[in-house]
Amino acid sequence: MPIDLNADVGESVGDDEGVLPFVSSANVACGFHAGNPAVMRITVQLARRYGVAVGAHPGFQDLEGFGRREIRLSTPELETLVAYQIGALAGVAAAEGVRLSHVKPHGALYNMAARDAGMADAIARAVRAVDASLVLFGLSGSELVAAGDRAGLRVASEVFADRGYWPNGSLAPRGTPGAVLTEVQDVVRRAIGMARGQAVTSVDGSSVSVRADTICIHGDTPGAAALARAVRSALTAAGIDVVPPE
Repeated sequence: MPIDLNADVGESVGDDEGVLPFVSSANVACGFHAGNPAVMRITVQLARRYGVAVGAHPGFQDLEGFGRREIRLSTPELETLVAYQIGALAGVAAAEGVRLSHVKPHGALYNMAARDAGMADAIARAVRAVDASLVLFGLSGSELVAAGDRAGLRVASEVFADRGYWPNGSLAPRGTPGAVLTEVQDVVRRAIGMARGQAVTSVDGSSVSVRADTICIHGDTPGAAALARAVRSALTAAGIDVVPPE
């Protein structure tokens, strides 16, 4: 029963060196919502040191808002935005002898594409145009996963052990009660359940069915390194192999 454990890193706000030893995939910020070329290279070096798969984490060009503000772009602009960031990280990674494995959009870009088929298709086309072998990460049950399928990409349905869910399967916006889980045992319990195919309890107590190919631990969550360590240990103890998506 394999599962991927991923983290958003290279954002200069979390403990990347504390998190990376315990995950199997790293989503590296590409300089638009966070990071810069130097941070990108350092993060790729850390991922290589710990044997972690490296993926691009493209977001809106919004350093001030950390990529969490919705921005409307034309389809060509969106495709270029995503392709540019993947290419930038691919170049930095190549300088370190690392090949990219996947793409996971960030923040508002991810959440908008989860519900907007047109945006999702634009992202999937950009990924395919740059490298059709890349795996596209998307929220379980979302338009982004469907778009990856339509584009002929390999996809990984993503779930979040440290985030609250709405009853419709979308993520509860940050700042709302229950949106971010910080208690280690709560996160561990949710991660194990997700890996075993169990439904998730939403913020209103209802059950939400999800498919878990990859579980996210946010690198900027308070105590992220301890959470990542605990989740990895619990998954291993439960007989669940932690490996990047194939």
